[in-house]
Amino acid sequence: MDFKILDASAFYAGVPFRSSDIWYTTSLVFDEIKHIKKNHDALGILLETHRLKIREPDKKGINEATQAAKKTGDYPQLSKQDISILALCIENEGEIVTDDFAISNVAKNLGLTITPIMTSGIKDVGRWIHYCPGCKTNHPNGVECPICGTPLKRKLIKD
Repeated sequence: MDFKILDASAFYAGVPFRSSDIWYTTSLVFDEIKHIKKNHDALGILLETHRLKIREPDKKGINEATQAAKKTGDYPQLSKQDISILALCIENEGEIVTDDFAISNVAKNLGLTITPIMTSGIKDVGRWIHYCPGCKTNHPNGVECPICGTPLKRKLIKD
C-alpha cells in the first residue's frame, strides 16, 4: 500500500490540492493547517473525496519517533505534530512528504522514505552535537557552556 504522509509544509506548498493521490496526516497536523484555503473549503473536499485521511499513531510509534529524535539531537527542533508524522510513518512504513530538515534527518536515520517538496532534500544525515567555540568542548545539549559560559553552537556529525 502506498502510504504518503504529509506534514504541514506539504499543505502550505499545495501538494494535496494538485494531485488525485490519497494522502495521510495526523489530527495534530490537520488542526495546524485547517485554515488553509478555508474560503474554498479545499480541505473539506479532500476529506469528502477520501483523498485525505487522518490517522493517529499509537503510543509505541510516538515513543520510537521521540527516542530516534533524541538520539539524532533533533528533538528540540521538532513539534508534537512533527513527532506524530514520524510515528505514523514508522508504523505504516510510509513515505513522508516534507521539506523540514529535522523531520528528514530523523526519518533518514530510521531508514524511512522522504520526498522533498520544493527543495532537493537533505544530502547529509547524522547526529547533532553542541559545542563550545570558546573552549572547544562538546556537550550533549544546553545553551551555554558549563565550563566557560560561552553560548553553545550546534553542528551535524555526519554518519
